[in-house]
Amino acid sequence: MSQYLLLKGIEVQNANAISGMTWGFPSPSHFLGFVHALSRKLKVQTSEAIGLGGVAIICHSHEVQAQKPGGYESVFSLTRNPLTKDGKTAPFNEEGRMHMTVSLIIEVKGEVGDINADQTIEENRSHIVNCVKDLAPRHRLAGGVITAIKHISWVDALGMDDKKLRRMMLRLLPGFVLQDRTDRLIGHYESQPEVDTKRDMLEILLDFTSFQSVANHEEGCELEEGDACEWSLIPKPEKGWFVPVAVGYKAISEVYEPGEVKNARDNETPFCFVESVYGLGQWISPHRVEDLKDIIWSYSVEDDLYLCRAGRKDYPVQLEDSEEFEI
Repeated sequence: MSQYLLLKGIEVQNANAISGMTWGFPSPSHFLGFVHALSRKLKVQTSEAIGLGGVAIICHSHEVQAQKPGGYESVFSLTRNPLTKDGKTAPFNEEGRMHMTVSLIIEVKGEVGDINADQTIEENRSHIVNCVKDLAPRHRLAGGVITAIKHISWVDALGMDDKKLRRMMLRLLPGFVLQDRTDRLIGHYESQPEVDTKRDMLEILLDFTSFQSVANHEEGCELEEGDACEWSLIPKPEKGWFVPVAVGYKAISEVYEPGEVKNARDNETPFCFVESVYGLGQWISPHRVEDLKDIIWSYSVEDDLYLCRAGRKDYPVQLEDSEEFEI
């Protein structure tokens, strides 16, 4: 795609900060869901001529509604609900909420000239931008309320050279772009020595995203419990701001016919039980982006996998001679 919409400075309150086992920032599926809902409304106003595709995610600021009462472990700040008629605390589900300011670069699909043949290309583009200005604030982004959008503009990447791309990305500073690095995760897994073949993908993921330490001791000496020693951090496989990312879902059951599963939310749609799939992401500075395609997240459906991927999408989901794993 060579046509994009830039939604700059989207301020969101009370967005969902929990994605599967991860917390701190919404998953790519939240942003793709927002784009999908926006695309359906936009098609109606453009006579089905224009739709929206993938999205690049740039975060400028984020504030998770959490505190550290003990000084170490974070606890979500929860709402205080009204008491029951008996004067007791009402039951509630724990929610992780956050405020954030993000910018989105959204793919535009379709021919702009098909909207209205009597208007120029620029007039049709202005119509699309105005429609998005009207529709976007009505939607929720990651479950949060959009309170403001600083600016919405059209980006024509056809013929955009490195200088123009760099100028556009520099305007998104200060901020960080979320990039898909699951291929690095798989590469690190494949590089493990044979003695570590029993390590699963979760342990490999923690190599990138957690601080791990080791006790130093002299060669030939074995440490025993209670011995004094010096601890040092284990270097990560690569330098960078790596984070675990919930990248989609994997089916763990067959697909059931509509209405076959009791208490389903929708009795008109086929039903399937799924589990979250996790991958590796990296926050990079916008000025390091060399190609917009490297940061555009989009849907990828493969057999029993429903994934969100960005950039290079041909990395394997299963490894040879190994058990099936979640990326």
